[in-house]
Amino acid sequence: MNFPKAAMSSQRARPRECSCLSRSSPRQPALPLCRGALPPPGWEDSSRRSPGSCCSGWTPGRRQPLPSPSPLPPRLRGEEAPERSSIFPWLPGAGGGAGAAAACGEGRGTQIQIHMEDEPPPQGVSAKALEATLLSALKMLDVGKWPIFSLCSPEELKLIRQACVFGSAGNEVLYATENDEVFVLGMNCSGCLGTGDMQSTIEPRRLDSLCGKKIACLSYGSGPHVVLATEEGEVYTWGHNAYSQLGNGTTNHGFIPCQVSTNLVNKKVIEVACGSHHSMVLTSDGEVYTWGYNNSGQVGSGSTANQPIPRRVTSCLQNKIVVNIACGQMCSMAVVENGEVYVWGYNGNGQLGLGSSGNQPTPCRIAALQGIRVQRVACGYAHTLVLTDEGQIYAWGANSYGQLGTGNKSNQSYPTTVIVDKDRVIEIAACHSAHTSAAKTQSGQVYMWGQCRGQSVTFPHLTHFACTDDVFACFATPAVMWRLLSVEPDDHLTVAQSLKKEFDNPETADLKFLVDGKYIHVHKVLLKIRCEHFRSILNNDDEIIEMSEFSYPVYRAFLEYLYTDNIRLPPEDAIGLLDLATLYRENRLKKLCQQTIKQGICEENAIALLSAAVKYEAQDLEEFCFRFCINHLTVVTQTQGFAEMDHDLLKNFISKASRVGAFRN
Repeated sequence: MNFPKAAMSSQRARPRECSCLSRSSPRQPALPLCRGALPPPGWEDSSRRSPGSCCSGWTPGRRQPLPSPSPLPPRLRGEEAPERSSIFPWLPGAGGGAGAAAACGEGRGTQIQIHMEDEPPPQGVSAKALEATLLSALKMLDVGKWPIFSLCSPEELKLIRQACVFGSAGNEVLYATENDEVFVLGMNCSGCLGTGDMQSTIEPRRLDSLCGKKIACLSYGSGPHVVLATEEGEVYTWGHNAYSQLGNGTTNHGFIPCQVSTNLVNKKVIEVACGSHHSMVLTSDGEVYTWGYNNSGQVGSGSTANQPIPRRVTSCLQNKIVVNIACGQMCSMAVVENGEVYVWGYNGNGQLGLGSSGNQPTPCRIAALQGIRVQRVACGYAHTLVLTDEGQIYAWGANSYGQLGTGNKSNQSYPTTVIVDKDRVIEIAACHSAHTSAAKTQSGQVYMWGQCRGQSVTFPHLTHFACTDDVFACFATPAVMWRLLSVEPDDHLTVAQSLKKEFDNPETADLKFLVDGKYIHVHKVLLKIRCEHFRSILNNDDEIIEMSEFSYPVYRAFLEYLYTDNIRLPPEDAIGLLDLATLYRENRLKKLCQQTIKQGICEENAIALLSAAVKYEAQDLEEFCFRFCINHLTVVTQTQGFAEMDHDLLKNFISKASRVGAFRN
């Protein structure tokens, strides 16, 4: 339908009527709409542990098998190991994978370990496909980076200042609030939440023993077991302990955080790292202590016997001051103050960078890095990254997913240069949960390469992310953290948030609409920018405009839409807004109105909605209403709306219904 342009007159400081179109009929009354919502999907309690399982949880709809920890660490075969599934499958991205992880405070090199499913490495991916995945991941950030946090309320999320998501499927999280209270939630395999039991929880539970103790760094293994250091330098451990990885001299699981003091008395621990089933800490005086599983020499003692309590790593490190540590699956690494890198443990994929594949039971210097001053080291599942003082990256180890960033998929047993544009790199990140690598440059650009949601990226790929944490939130499987994440309070409002806040604000508005005796405060410049209709009719001297054509809820919803791009309107008022959107030629608003109307359709109002769809040339809505009427034909034809149906509309309805076979027996 074509409507005549509105004739509007203005008068300074006096209300003027906005007659947007000439009509002979009064304002259309609100239509009765049925409200309702789809019931949530059924949930079943699967909290009872299955035989041999250390875990419990909940699944939607039907019972799912729960993962059980392996009685022994998996044997490394290339890079792959068995996959585990998530017990929170309703969380987006809460995929499989089992592993170990570690995370330390801002600026510290940290590790995350996970066993991946046996599968051949995927083939290369096109730039266009990767870009689409990246854009999809960016949208995910609007609803929370890590799926496990969807279990927390918005109020709880606002209080978080530190957090670490870990576990075999990203199903456990520990976080500290602004008041230094510590909470956990999730699956609780092997008692890794430290709550004193092995019960899963989707409600945050407070860890009283850690409250008030400021967390400096945290790491975890594949049991999982957890190692945490406070700012005072105290070390606490709990969780899986079949290989003495808790450092308490036993092999009993630890269900609550307990301080590790043996050989660490009067020592201040400043960094922690965990392998699959071994642990390592760095003290403020540059000493390294290790304990736990030692089948490949990963504790650096010179033997392959498990180590039940912390012991200092000596040998080549005896007179060295260590400044950074990291753990791989079954290997350990240390950077000393002069920039040398020492490695020991498992070396089946060349991840020690020694030019061979033999295990190393004691620390050994990487000779190939002679003359290169290394600042940080980070371990992936079976590959290693180091960052030099000149901002360059070297990588070595497994490469079947391109995680070395060399442009191919060939393993490297010697350090190889990684080219990240021409910018200086200031941060490197590697995560055991997937064969993924990431880096951030001095200009703030973030690159990623390796396994990214199953895709193989063999060269560093420039992303749209602002930090390396986003890479692992969106591309890791499962979505775990590569370090203890610090969350700073941010009161900054985006442009969109600022505009939304200023809607109907009398203190900043320069124009008022008077509708049904109520004022709506707006800003002329924004209306002119957002709407062609207002660009053509608003005058600079307008202060009050009277609107009599539409109801207050409808016109307020329209003006709010110009500030927010969304509508908040009950379905019964959406017809009036659809009328307005048609008049003002706001096509996107028409689509939003149609969606709202569809949600409120029922047998009683179906004919009225169909009539409105035809009147306002909303073809999609018209087809939807027609199909609804056909599917509920018996009831619809007995309603008052059908009895009062316009003659021409009734004629067309019957004709169209007969063509689709609605009247066949």
